[in-house]
Amino acid sequence: MIATGASAETGTEHVSDQEPFLGTLDIIFLVAVTAAAVYWFLLRRKKQEPPQVKKLSVLPASLRTVDPSFVNKMKNSNRNVVVFYGSQTGTAEEFAGRLSKDATRYGMKGLAVDPEECDMEDMTRLTELENPLAIFCMATYGEGDPTDNAQEFYDWLQAGDASLEGLNYAVFALGNKTYEHYNDMGKYVDKRLAELGATRVFELGQGDDDANIEEDFVTWREKFWPAVCEHFGIEATGEDISIRQFSLEIPEDLPKEKTFSGESARLGSFKKQKPPFDSKNPYLAPVAINRELHKGGGRSCMHIEIDITGSRLRYEAGDHVAVFPINDPNQVQAIGERLEADLDVVFSLNNVDEEASKKHPFPCPCTYRTALAHYLDINHVPRTHILKELSDYTQDPKEKEFLVTLTSPTPEGKALYSDWILKDHRDILTVLRDLPSLKPPIDHVCELLPRLQARYYSISSSPKLYPNSIHITAVVVEWETRLGRTVKGVATNWLALKHPTNGIKPTVPVYVRKSQFRLPFKPTVPVIMVGPGTGLAPFRGFIQERYSVKKEGKPLGDTVLYFGCRKKADDYLYEDELLDYLNDGTLSKIHTAFSRDQAEKVYVQHLMRQNKQEIWQILENGGHIYVCGDARNMARDVHKVLVEVVIECGERSEEKAEEYVKKLSTKGRYSADVWS
Repeated sequence: MIATGASAETGTEHVSDQEPFLGTLDIIFLVAVTAAAVYWFLLRRKKQEPPQVKKLSVLPASLRTVDPSFVNKMKNSNRNVVVFYGSQTGTAEEFAGRLSKDATRYGMKGLAVDPEECDMEDMTRLTELENPLAIFCMATYGEGDPTDNAQEFYDWLQAGDASLEGLNYAVFALGNKTYEHYNDMGKYVDKRLAELGATRVFELGQGDDDANIEEDFVTWREKFWPAVCEHFGIEATGEDISIRQFSLEIPEDLPKEKTFSGESARLGSFKKQKPPFDSKNPYLAPVAINRELHKGGGRSCMHIEIDITGSRLRYEAGDHVAVFPINDPNQVQAIGERLEADLDVVFSLNNVDEEASKKHPFPCPCTYRTALAHYLDINHVPRTHILKELSDYTQDPKEKEFLVTLTSPTPEGKALYSDWILKDHRDILTVLRDLPSLKPPIDHVCELLPRLQARYYSISSSPKLYPNSIHITAVVVEWETRLGRTVKGVATNWLALKHPTNGIKPTVPVYVRKSQFRLPFKPTVPVIMVGPGTGLAPFRGFIQERYSVKKEGKPLGDTVLYFGCRKKADDYLYEDELLDYLNDGTLSKIHTAFSRDQAEKVYVQHLMRQNKQEIWQILENGGHIYVCGDARNMARDVHKVLVEVVIECGERSEEKAEEYVKKLSTKGRYSADVWS
C-alpha cells in the first residue's frame, strides 16, 4: 500500500487485517539493515580517531579579518580622538589627517576615519573611552547635500535617536559661498550632534573655497586646540614636530604585473575590465569623436563622445560623467629632474600606523612616474602644512626662514602665503624652482601632495537618442598668472589630445555619477532652461529628451532656452542643432545673449528681465526653471531676477517673493547645476 498524508511523514503504513505482519521480503530487508548497522558502529567507528576540539589559531596580521569597529581600533591603540571626514575632492580628508596628527602635540592620539568604511552606530560607544573627542570635517556637495562617502552617516543622523551624551565634538565645515547652500552639511552635523546630547567643545568652523579655505582652516585650528586643552585640562606636550606618516619601501625584483600603473583601486583593473564600474573601478571608454565647437575667438571648446557599448553603464539626462585625468608628462619629468630622482624606480609608501584604515596614500607599489602622473595633484597650489614640512629640506637659511614665515599662522604669514602662493598660483614645481636650495626626497613629496581627483562634467546627451555614448562639452582651460606663467587645466588639456586616429580610439577612465538634476516626469510641464556657455551641456540632453517624446507624437509643454556666449560668430555652441529643434517645435523659444557683439555687454539675466511676464506665466502654470553655469555671478543674478519677477508680476513683497522662490526650490521646481 502507498503511504499518504501524515503517514508518509511518520514512516508508518496502514495494513489490512488479512495480510501477515511481516512478509519474507520484509525479513530479508531487516536483516540487511541490521548487519549494516553492526558494521558501522562496531567496526568502522573503531578505525576513526576520536573527535577533537579544533584549536584556536591566531592568523598573521596580513591575513586577519579587518575589524570594522573604529572604537575597537581606538581602544587597541590607546586613542581618544577620532576625526571623521566627508570629502568629495579630498580637501576635507586632508584637513582630517592634519587634525589627527595635531593630537600628538597635546598628549593625545588621533585616528582619521572615512565614515563610509565603518559602522557609525559605534559613535554611541565612544563614551567607553576616556575623554573621547570626535572631530568632523564635513564638505557640502551639490544642493546642500552630503558628499558620497558621508551619505550613510547623514541618513543615520536623520533617522537615528541614539544618545550621544558624554561625547565631546567639534565640526569644521567646507563649502563655497557662491553656492546657496553654503556649508549646509557641516551646519547640520553640528546642530544634530548637539540635539543628540553631545557636547560642543568649540564653535563651528567654516571654510570658504571661493576665498581662502586654507586660511579659514588654519585660523579655526589655531583657536580650536587651546579650547580642547581648556576643556580637558591638558597642555601641549612639546614642539610642533613634523612626523612622517608613511615609511618608504623599495621592493626588489617585483614583477611588472604586481605594480600599479594608474588603476584607481584594483590591481590590473585596466587590463581586465569587470563591471560594475564606479569611482574605484572606472571604465576605460573609447573616445569615438572629439571635435571643435568654437568657430573663432582664440579659445577652444570640445565636443567629445565616449563609447559605453557593452559596459553596462547607464545614465540619464542631467547626470554627470567623472573623468580621471593624467598629468602632463613634461611636468612630471621636470619634477623628477628637479629632485634628481629616477622616476622609473618602483616604490611603496606604507602607513606606520597599524590601526589606520588607509595603508597607502595612493595605490602602491608603483613607479614615481606613475604616482606623479596618475595619483598626485601636482598642479594644485601646496597648502601650508606641505610647505612647512618641506622647509626642513631647505639648505639656504634665508629660504628656510621665508618658508617658516610663510607657513606660520600669523597675519604676516597668512598675507605672504596668499600673495606668493595663491595669487601667483605657484604649484609644487614652481616652488621648487623658485627656491633652489629646497631639495626634499621625492618620496616625501609624494607623501605630502594631495590626490589627483576625478573631474565631473554635466553630460550633454540623452540616452533616448544616444544609449551607447556619453557626450561631454568642455572648454579647454588655459590662462596666465600675473607673473606670465601659463597655467593649464589638467583634465581639459589632457582630453584635448584624445583624438581617434586611423581607426584607433584612445581611452579615458570614466564612471557615471547620478544627479537630482532632472526634467519633470510629465513632458507637458513647461520648463525654462538658463545655460550660458558650457552651461548649455545638460540642457542639450534635456532638449534631446523632449525631442524623443515629440517624435512619439506626445504633447510637449513650453520648452524655453536662455543661452549666452561672447560672440555669435565665434562661440555659439550647437547653433545649427538648436535652430533645428526650434524649427521642429521641440524648443518653444531661444533667447540668446551675445555679450560682446555690441558696445554694452548683454547677459542672459538681462534677457530674463525683459521677459518677466513670460517667466511668471510659466511659473504660475506649474513650470520648472533650471540654471547651469557660473555660480559666482550668473546664478546669483538669475536668482535676483526671479525674485524681481515675483515682486512685479506676482505683486508680492520682497520677503514673500523670497519665500515663493525658496518654495520653488524645495518642491524641486527650481534647480541649479552650478560651479565656481
